Amino acid sequence: MSLFNLTTSSLSSDDEVMKKYFLTGLAILLPVAVTIYIVVLIVGLLTRPFIGMVTNLLHHLPLPSLLHSDAMIRATAQIMILIALLLFILLLGTIGRWFLVRSLIKLGDVILHKIPIINKVYKTTKELIHILFSPDKVTFKQVVMVHFPDQESYCLGLISREAPDLCTEKDCSEMVSIFLPTTPNPMTGFMTMSPRKDLIYLDMTSEEAIKYIVSCGAVQPKQSERP
Repeated sequence: MSLFNLTTSSLSSDDEVMKKYFLTGLAILLPVAVTIYIVVLIVGLLTRPFIGMVTNLLHHLPLPSLLHSDAMIRATAQIMILIALLLFILLLGTIGRWFLVRSLIKLGDVILHKIPIINKVYKTTKELIHILFSPDKVTFKQVVMVHFPDQESYCLGLISREAPDLCTEKDCSEMVSIFLPTTPNPMTGFMTMSPRKDLIYLDMTSEEAIKYIVSCGAVQPKQSERP
């Protein structure tokens, strides 16, 4: 009987050790896997408009036998597109400081604003990029808790800006537009409008909120490190 208990205890101890090893491996693997997933998502988004043209070009070039497979050709095309985009952005930023080029860019901006249909897309995209990347903007900086998807639950959200005046007037209260990132991919989510009085403001940075959401709540905000 004692031998049986000793054997059972030994097996239980082995299970605990294996569990610790598994959790340690999982903690190492998950950040890498999530990072790779987001990088692949961004690479696909940047290269998608050009991938067909570049892969067709590579198919007609005398490539080494190693690159004859479709997967290798697509990967090569994506690398080439990323390098070309990087060089183009650097070149555009360099020449964009010249007065003549800035005048041409301004002229192109005026022309795009006058083309039907295209001007709608261009204006919206330009405003969104300006809001997201302008250092003076406070968009998506304030983290709040908001009731979602029902009154019994809360969800972390980022305040975008005030809701349209029409919505505020209809609700007879000050409404705020809030972006609710989804787990584990914060690049998608929901846009809600909630009364400002119903929001719970949090002493949390947007970066901490995104980490919390991506990790499915495993990574807690580090309150002690904030001044």
